Amino acid sequence: MPKSDPAKLWSLNYRLLMSVISSVAPDIAALGLETKELFLLAAIDEHQYPAELAATLCMPKPTVTVNLKRLEAAGLLRREIDPADLRRHRLLLTPDGRKAMSRGLALLSDAFGARLGRLSDTQQASLRGLLEKLN
Repeated sequence: MPKSDPAKLWSLNYRLLMSVISSVAPDIAALGLETKELFLLAAIDEHQYPAELAATLCMPKPTVTVNLKRLEAAGLLRREIDPADLRRHRLLLTPDGRKAMSRGLALLSDAFGARLGRLSDTQQASLRGLLEKLN
């Protein structure tokens, strides 16, 4: 079997993910969110500082800042002074933010689950193992 072209594999993976995201973008928008904002909300529990979010999500810091300001204005997150370092603000989801995040992630999960449903249980397990190995 010939060796796979890494660029082709990357392209296939990217197209799959973008297809799933695009398929639910209108439903995510109905929650009052852009897709980037959903990913920001989903990462806040593990990365409570804007710079960490930017690095983790590979997003430019100004983009993160603009989106965080919008999410804060919408009441989906709040900033508070970090008690361990009074010079820093950490981010916390509000109950509304957590609800919107959960709904948005469920939309993505359902759409991706439909794609995964094209694979057998064995194929899904193999895919998971391969993705874990790559990560």
